Amino acid sequence: MNKEELIKMFDKMNQLHVVVVGDVMLDNYWVGDVDRISPEAPVPVIRLKTRESRLGGAANVAVNCKALGARVTLASIVGNDHEGNQLKELAKEAGVGTELLVKSKDRITTSKTRIISRSQQIVRLDDEQTNDISTEEEHPFLEKVLKFLQIEKPDVLIFEDYNKGILKPNVIERITSHCKEIGTITSVDPKKNHFLDYKSVDIFKPNLKEVREGLNIRLDKVDVSGMDEVHQKLKGILGHQVTFVTLSELGVYYNNGNSAIIPSHYRRIADVSGAGDTVIATASMVYALTKDAALMAAISNIAGGLVCESVGVVSIDKEQLEKEAVKVLNAQ
Repeated sequence: MNKEELIKMFDKMNQLHVVVVGDVMLDNYWVGDVDRISPEAPVPVIRLKTRESRLGGAANVAVNCKALGARVTLASIVGNDHEGNQLKELAKEAGVGTELLVKSKDRITTSKTRIISRSQQIVRLDDEQTNDISTEEEHPFLEKVLKFLQIEKPDVLIFEDYNKGILKPNVIERITSHCKEIGTITSVDPKKNHFLDYKSVDIFKPNLKEVREGLNIRLDKVDVSGMDEVHQKLKGILGHQVTFVTLSELGVYYNNGNSAIIPSHYRRIADVSGAGDTVIATASMVYALTKDAALMAAISNIAGGLVCESVGVVSIDKEQLEKEAVKVLNAQ
């Protein structure tokens, strides 16, 4: 794809409607200075300077899609609590649709609080429930999402699974099946619990650790032939279209009949948090517009590297990604 075609593709991202379904969370960052050790225990005392909350999990995927220009709707269940209200307000401020964000009377909103000093994370506090949503909450949530899909017929639906209980097998199967009926592209960023439940999706995007855990294999040597075997195993179980695996510092692997490993680009890595969210958002949108798995892998590989240059969970800068994609892809 030449420069003009790439620019045109990035412009067309503004025409897409993306629905993100999955586990949302609130990412809190408490930043301060360490100037002494506590007299009560051998731990640092941090004098807090700033507190910031950002959208995490599936909500961060939604923000990345919005940053790339799409109209985005977020579908999940949050607690009827302060964190749930804060998450909803942050989503609205980011321009993300919240009509499918449902409050639970039984569950809390997942939140992760990172305490940071001198750009280093000292400790992380997780407040969450990881049991599956109840049948009583599953059915109305599913009915609401399916009705929305039928009316809106979005271009893309992304499953973002963090093992927090929203994406049960029945939820996955019903939504995937409905997307097939209405012609919506489906992609998934899976986790171990329901790794092999995402049958017939278009894009299956685990990372290398998740592949090893999900298929219970060692995969000591990561090369194209070994990854092709992984693809065949996954394809035999899932019947999906594209296998797309992030390989950390090794880059990314894709297979849609043709396969390759695309090496990572040199970056000054500051923090890998949220990089997978950026990759699945970028990959899903590029594939929806082009159906080109190689281009999808190449551009999302660049996107994942770019967000790793910032501390904390941040969304992709579309203008920066477009410039970098034009520069890198036209040089190859």
